[in-house]
Amino acid sequence: MTKKESMTSRELALKVLQNIESGEKKSGTALHEQLSHTSLNQNDRALATELVNGVLRRRLTLDTFIGRYYHHRYEKAAPVLKNILRIGAYQLIYLDRIPHWAAVNESVSLARRYKGEHMAKLVNAVLRNITPETISADLDPSGKMKEIQRLSITASHPEWLLERWIARYGKERAEAILAYNNRTPLTGFRINPLKTTPQEFLATENSKTARIGKSGLENFFLSTEFSCYESAIKQGLLTVQNPTQGLACLLCDPQPGSTLLDLCAAPGGKSTFCGELMQNTGNITAVDLYSQKLQKLSEHAGELGITIISTAEADARTYLPEQPPAVILLDAPCSGTGVLARRAELRWKLTSETITELALLQVELLDHAASLLAENGTLLYATCSIEPKENEQQIEAFLIRHPEFMRDPASGALPEPFASKAVPNGTLLTLPGEHEGFDGGFAQRLKKTAP
Repeated sequence: MTKKESMTSRELALKVLQNIESGEKKSGTALHEQLSHTSLNQNDRALATELVNGVLRRRLTLDTFIGRYYHHRYEKAAPVLKNILRIGAYQLIYLDRIPHWAAVNESVSLARRYKGEHMAKLVNAVLRNITPETISADLDPSGKMKEIQRLSITASHPEWLLERWIARYGKERAEAILAYNNRTPLTGFRINPLKTTPQEFLATENSKTARIGKSGLENFFLSTEFSCYESAIKQGLLTVQNPTQGLACLLCDPQPGSTLLDLCAAPGGKSTFCGELMQNTGNITAVDLYSQKLQKLSEHAGELGITIISTAEADARTYLPEQPPAVILLDAPCSGTGVLARRAELRWKLTSETITELALLQVELLDHAASLLAENGTLLYATCSIEPKENEQQIEAFLIRHPEFMRDPASGALPEPFASKAVPNGTLLTLPGEHEGFDGGFAQRLKKTAP
């Protein structure tokens, strides 16, 4: 048995932020790994989680105010020092339950441990100038700051992304997206109909005591809780999945007994939901580049009681099935701009060039998928992006290249109001926060016509 490491919640948060800064881990993975190796109690684990996610979301705001009191070139400061200051400033500005002295003293202790006495004194001097009122201070005493720059700082998103969203969705809708991205997201759960029913599951004691929100989708619910459902997940009664991801499967609407190819399957949420929709009859082939991810997919499918999923370790741009499938699900690699509430670090790593590169990869995947599909088959293209370049524009270009395809006006198994949104062209765009607890995402149902 691995010995649990002794550290404070703030030190754990610092380690996670350092892992993310170096590009080694996604925030969720890094946080889970660190928490699994500590003996922190529930409250301290919750604080560590809050600090990691809060610092990632509010990084630009924090850096702006820290920079006012850091009397050197803050952009040149060591990453570990920046993260110590961010952790301290986040507590001082956003966490009123933490005493001011505790936030400062703990940050000073971290600085002393990691950077020495000189830097500990610097951290103390900077943080003693920051108070909850700091956030309401005038950002631009000179009056020269552009409105987009002010919004970028207060909402803690890069300017280039705001400019795209305002141009595409308008200022009011863009600000709603920003607000959603800066809130702690609800966790989505999918109830497994192969083992239980929503009525049976939601009648259990855990569900009675937990705070649950309806999603509008039969087998999905939303909750602020997670730990009370871990046992149900292990038993295969539940899968963690945001309902937006479920919408793509419902629009696809694979039928029992059919053949489905999931070309970019990991981590497997859509593959397993399709297996449930198909009532565990037919065949699903889940393709992914990485064997470890496919192993986890297979293990979770086994927990859910799904036996119709087989896996293939392959590049989705070149994979060749034995027979043309009737349904292809292509959940393409994308920018993830619809899930920035869940993966806050993405907003600082993305660039417009990244989106262009991903769009080129999506072209390759779509063209290959088109060549594999059986006549009269269904191709469901999905992303967790809200960028037109990866979504609507991608489909428009695809249809020009492939006149044998058309937008399928069917709304699949979508319930209202989502079915009405998908008709008449089989397109569904969900913006972050548009429906309570729903991430952003895109799905397009396409039909391959006879030549």
